[in-house]
Amino acid sequence: MNVAYEYDDPAHAGAAAPRAVRGVVLVVDDQPQMLALLSEVLGAAGYTVIAATDGPSALERARMITPDVVLLDARMPGMDGFEVCLRMNADASLVGVPVIFMTGLTESEHIVKGFRAGGADYVTKPVKPDEVCVRVEAHLKRAQAQRRADMVVNAGGRAAIIADDEGCVRWHSSRAAAYLQRYLDDAQTGTLPGALLRWLRQAEPSSRPYEIVHGQARLSIRLAGPAGADGWILTLVEFDDEASINDFVERFGLTLRQAEVLLWVSRGKTNRDIGEILDMKPRTVNKHLEHIFPKLGVETRAAAAATALQVIGP
Repeated sequence: MNVAYEYDDPAHAGAAAPRAVRGVVLVVDDQPQMLALLSEVLGAAGYTVIAATDGPSALERARMITPDVVLLDARMPGMDGFEVCLRMNADASLVGVPVIFMTGLTESEHIVKGFRAGGADYVTKPVKPDEVCVRVEAHLKRAQAQRRADMVVNAGGRAAIIADDEGCVRWHSSRAAAYLQRYLDDAQTGTLPGALLRWLRQAEPSSRPYEIVHGQARLSIRLAGPAGADGWILTLVEFDDEASINDFVERFGLTLRQAEVLLWVSRGKTNRDIGEILDMKPRTVNKHLEHIFPKLGVETRAAAAATALQVIGP
């Protein structure tokens, strides 16, 4: 999801300290009175407004601070709104930003022209402030939902949830519902468990996953990225430990005990940790590893873990 920030001076956005806001709306109109009206109305509704009085400056500011929604005057001298919209949709960084045309032209040919240029909606002039706010909010929510869906797809189509800074589950894919019920009892009430939330607040996309074990199965939770100013997208993958152990036995010719040791090695556990988990001495764990390495064709613990992960996944 695009995270919007407000700056004292958009031209020097990189130097200013950002603060999270509801959303950024780019308003483009060659009439100063209209810009003043819409800036006041949208500002009161909690949005940050970027103003432009012509097409070229609108494109420049849109590329500088990607807006969440654009309110665009269709009729302007020089580059009109239709051309601005066409150029925005030709820019990879701006594709998907909803454009709402503002026009006094109610003839069907102009309405069609706006939609063909890539517009998402239109309002007629003189604009009605309440109508503008409702349409901006509707398109903002739609764009946010699409960005969430895109991020889930980019995460590999895995089960995913979106949680806010307080641990509340704001959204989850249908595939994630069963995992939430099976592994996260608190999530039935819409809240992540405290331990998971504490991990989440310190995690980065490169961090090792948070894992929850349930019998012979485990749920691996990874941070995929931010979802707005105060939330995260998490991907969930379930692993069947019993199936993984049996796979190791079959693929590498390991004994059942050796396969169990390899499973925990793949999770980064030390010999002492593995000994406590499997009720054996650390020296015995090391003896197992001496047999495991040749069977896997590796010489180090890290290589053994990497080989195991190629089989069962991260």
